[in-house]
Parts: sequence; structure tokens; C-alpha cells
Amino acid sequence: MERHEVVVVGFGPCGAVAAGLLGQAGFGVLAIDRLREVYDKPRAIALDHEILRLLDGLGVAEAVLPFTAPFPASEHFGVDGQLIRRIDMVPEPHPLGFVPTMVFTQPPADAALRAHVAVTPGVAVELGTELVAIAQDEDGVTLRLRRKDGTERSVLAGTVIACDGASSFVRRSLGIGLDDLDFDEPWLVVDLRVTERGLAALPRNAAQFCDPARPVSYIVGPGNHRRFEIMLNPGEDPQAMQRPEAVMRLLSRWLAPGEAELWRAASYRFHALVAAEWRRGRVFLAGDAAHQQPPFIGQGMCQGLRDVANLAWKLAAVRGGADPSLLDTYGEERGRHVRTLTTRIKAIGRQICERDPQAARARDAALLAQGGGRAPVVTRQEIVPPLEAGLIATPAHPAQGTLFPQPWVRAGDGWARMDRVTGGGWRLFVAEHVASVASAWRFGQDAAPHVLVERDGIAAGWFARHGVGAALVRPDHYVFGVAVDPAGIEALRRQLAPMGIAA
Repeated sequence: MERHEVVVVGFGPCGAVAAGLLGQAGFGVLAIDRLREVYDKPRAIALDHEILRLLDGLGVAEAVLPFTAPFPASEHFGVDGQLIRRIDMVPEPHPLGFVPTMVFTQPPADAALRAHVAVTPGVAVELGTELVAIAQDEDGVTLRLRRKDGTERSVLAGTVIACDGASSFVRRSLGIGLDDLDFDEPWLVVDLRVTERGLAALPRNAAQFCDPARPVSYIVGPGNHRRFEIMLNPGEDPQAMQRPEAVMRLLSRWLAPGEAELWRAASYRFHALVAAEWRRGRVFLAGDAAHQQPPFIGQGMCQGLRDVANLAWKLAAVRGGADPSLLDTYGEERGRHVRTLTTRIKAIGRQICERDPQAARARDAALLAQGGGRAPVVTRQEIVPPLEAGLIATPAHPAQGTLFPQPWVRAGDGWARMDRVTGGGWRLFVAEHVASVASAWRFGQDAAPHVLVERDGIAAGWFARHGVGAALVRPDHYVFGVAVDPAGIEALRRQLAPMGIAA
């Protein structure tokens, strides 16, 4: 039977990144998708700096960046139209080397990502191919594949990654349930191409109109791309509300006829769901197959790409000799992270979706009181939690499980983002004052081998803020552990030894 080390089911952004990362690590990968073409309408609209850093490591960030723009602040307006909260991004210098939050236009970005992955050595891509049966035993996972012409064949995989969306065939075939985190609201998502006259009439920033009569989200996309997310009222037919005439009536508060071209209108139920299991034997769930969350800070696709980044390096480590139990930390880490972030997003969504006028006024007053009489400012970055479980050193330290920064560092006669200099994999970073440590990247003043000269003091500030002198960083850029001296560094390495990881 035809054999593959890994089969990735679904070739959307999560599946493409999973295939690309594993191909980059030397795996033989087959990626399949039942559709032949990139979906030509936008669905995801937001990326963050962690994801851009991931795409840069994959070698595709430069191809995706032309379809992005900085995500402006989101201003939340209360019952009487007053500003009640502002959600923004952390200021410069940016801690991960990229704009912290960006909007993007998905179809061309997807096409660029697919094109890059399709030519990655070791990766085979079959479009117009559907999974129709899956079973596993001690030899591997047998997948029955059907092409558009009706022909079928079976392949054997050592590992399967299911990136096949919210209605995942793989998840349903395995009988894996979804835990409901208690959020279920009907919304209409509208994407527009807006004329110059229309753009002049629309807000410059993103907005949440927290009106109990009908909550509305407004997102400023790249170029003339604008998105409205409109909550549906009881009794409204979701199918009828997505017809062009109904959509334009809903938008008449902001746009006049002829000021925008309707690109997409789709009714959704915004859910908060997480898979009860992330792994069944050799099969792993990722992306929407594993979780769905409300879109209020634009983390849906980011969550899926975090999934495959986490899983890819662990699969590579196990193939390289690490203990197979390392793969159990995938669901432990990602499940906890998704649940915590979804809970935070859900709390923001509950405030936005408040339909009782009296309760909405109380919400407005409470938020303004929180800001001392002014609208409080929250950064999107502080909403996203660190890793709270899994492969993290003990004893606990606030820096552990966070993303290690990526400063711009000296590279020849110019400057480069740090990962371009250090590469990926496990890395030990030490502050300038720490005594000599073997196999470490040191921050200092001389651009000698394994010495990093940073431009903006981001790493120095990170070490000072956390009161540490060293950070042992995982291949996905999360901090495994921190130390103040060489003895502490060796203690961290000893914690990894039972897992078969030499860092």
C-alpha cells in the first residue's frame, strides 16, 4: 500500500502550514483537500505577530505581507454612543519584530502560502481529493481517498493531522465530541469593497457598536476591504438576512447606495467549542476541527496555526529520538491555551452582545469606572494567555510559557530579525552579565559569533523585567524555563533529559 509519514487532511491555512513545517523538517507529507481552488472570499481577517513570526520561519512571510495591513485600534461604543473601551496593540518597538496585530485579505494570502508549500521538498499536494474512510491499527492509519472523478485508493500514514474544519470528517469518524463553553449567538458577516466616497464616510478605526438593539462589529481590512459583523435579532431568518437588499438596509446607517460592492454575506452562529480529545492514537486534531471561538479579537485562525506549530516540532523531536510521550503534551498545552483564551474572548463577547438596555448601561458605567472615568485601554496582546501546562519547567515563573521576544539584531552591515540569525530549534539566550555558558546566544556589544547586538533593547528589557539572566526557548519560541546563573541553566537541561531532549 502507498505509504506516507504524515497525511494532512485539509489544505487551508492550518493544513498548509502543517505540511510546510513538516516538509521543512524532512518528513514525507501528503496533503489533501476536497476543493481544487482557494476559496475566493475572505473568512479569517486577522493575524498577529506570533503567526507572522511562524510564517517567517517557514519562509513565506514576505509573500503574505503584501496582502496585510496594521489592525487599527478597536473602539467600543456604549448605549449612548460614548466610547467605553479601546482595544489596541502594544506600541513600538514591537516585541516579536512584526506589527503585533494585522488584518489581511485571505484569498491571495492563502494562494501565496499554498504555492510556497506545494514546492517544499517532501510535500505532495492532492487537490480535489476527499477522505471517505479512516481506520487505524498498530501498523498505522489507513485512509480511503476519493478523487473528483470517483476513483478511490487507500494510503497508509504513520500520523494524520486533521485540519478539515469545523465539521471535521475525521473528528466525527473517530467519535470525538466537542465541549460547549456556552456561547451560541446568530450573526451575519458582511465583507465589502468600498468606494472612495464610502471610505470617507466610515470610521477610520475598527469599532464595536455595543447597542442592545443590535450589536455590530466593524473591521478595517486592507485597501478598500471592510467587514461588518451584525448580530441577528430573534425571529430574523438568517438566510433572508444575507440577501443583498437586506444587507444594504442593515448598512444604511453607514453607507449609501453605490458606495460599496458586496463581496460576501454569510450567516453564522458564533460558537465556543473545544474538542474533548485532541489526539486519538496516531491522529491529531488541529484548527477548527479542534476548536471554534467567537471572533471578537480575531484569534480564530491564529489559534489553529499555533496548534500545528506546536505539533510539528514535537513530531520532529520524537522522530529524532525524544520520548513519544512528548506528543501527549500537544493536547495538554493547546487545549488549556484555547480554553483560557476562549473564556476571555467569550467574556468580551458577552459584554458586546448585551441585549438588556439596563444591563448595558451598567456595563458602560462599570467600564468607565474601571478607567477612572475614561475609556480603559487594553492591548490585544495581554488578552492572549501564556502556556499554562505541558512542557514547561518547574518551579513556576511568570516568564515561563510566554513567547521569547524577537529583537532586531546586528547582521553584517545591517539589521535582521533575530530568528534569521539564530535559526529555529531549541535555543539558550543569556543576558550580557551572565558568565560564559556553552552553546548559548549571548546579548552583548560585540558582534562576535554567538553574540547578539540588539537595536532597541527589547531582550535586555525582557531579562530585567523578569529578573532573570537566561531563557531556554523551545522551537515554537515559547520559554521552557528561565535561570539566573549557569547552575540554574544546567538544572533546566536536566529537566528535559527524561524526555530525551538535549537542549
